[in-house]
Amino acid sequence: MAERRSPEFVQMSTAAAISLGISPARMHRCACTRCLNLLLTYPEGCRANCAYCGLARHRDAERRYADRNFIRVDWPTAPLADVIDRVEAMGEAGPFHRMCISMITHPRSDEDTKTVLAAWTARIPRGRIPVSILSNPTTMTRRDVQDLHDLGADIFTVALDAANPDVFAATRGKGVGSPHRWDGYWSVFEDARAIFGPGRIGMHLIVGLGESDRDILGLSADLTRMGGHSHLFCFFPEAGSLLDHRPAPPRERWRRVQLARYLIEYRAHPFEALGFDGDGALVDFGMDPEELAAVVATGVPFRTSGCPGKERDDVSACDRPYGDSPPGDIASYPFQPNGGDLRRIRRQLGPAGAHP
Repeated sequence: MAERRSPEFVQMSTAAAISLGISPARMHRCACTRCLNLLLTYPEGCRANCAYCGLARHRDAERRYADRNFIRVDWPTAPLADVIDRVEAMGEAGPFHRMCISMITHPRSDEDTKTVLAAWTARIPRGRIPVSILSNPTTMTRRDVQDLHDLGADIFTVALDAANPDVFAATRGKGVGSPHRWDGYWSVFEDARAIFGPGRIGMHLIVGLGESDRDILGLSADLTRMGGHSHLFCFFPEAGSLLDHRPAPPRERWRRVQLARYLIEYRAHPFEALGFDGDGALVDFGMDPEELAAVVATGVPFRTSGCPGKERDDVSACDRPYGDSPPGDIASYPFQPNGGDLRRIRRQLGPAGAHP
């Protein structure tokens, strides 16, 4: 069998494969996903070595690259042309509100992303399914960012993941023999800010890599001032990664960070109103308890955060079902939490989740 490599082939999340009809499985409590996540793929794999990632270079001798899990799920491989055929045949009634091309660290990644994007936009109207780029700043230039904008991408995101320079170096950079650099990520993000504009840039952040709440929420406030949004992930150890021994953050911490991040980015709540202890842990939301309880009751702060769909008031079309938790203890809800979910969320929040 010929090697399956991009741009002719792409991988996709399990949820996307279910939504496309490639996989016959079903997803617990949700209709799969509204975002078609496509991942570039090469037999020689990703050349980075991020400590928490299932695609990291250190796993080269462990298992075939295309068979590795990523964000805790399998990513089936399919011809790009077949994926586009299926989406085109679905028409306006299709489930997808967004498509996202995820890059990896590879010499071909920049040009192949443009090829995949051009093939997609040649057949799928931009107004029907908008496109995001989950970029690899390590290999990119400003010209690459401009090309992706000109080819039809409408949102550009950067997976910074680590919320301060020291944690970034330890988990994504020199500390693990990986090529990524904090300054390089921010440089490309600033290029995207200038090219894509306000409301069309985003940054992935992971809670639980060794940062403080102040680090995460300070970045959230910075992104808001820059015209962007954070896309928050709860660290959940990936089997076979260098950090597979690290536990997930306590649910109380995760829920409080989720809530504060939502207040900053969607309710114009000032970062300066938040209270932190000497270790940078969030201890006070700086908001009237009744008002805070009303926000909790909407359930929206606890939904998966990501790029919006076709409707600009959609808080996230990127559902990532169970990408950062097991279905039995959901961290990011890929659907609107129901009454039972909200009771559990309030318990997990502690005093901040109490009814007024």
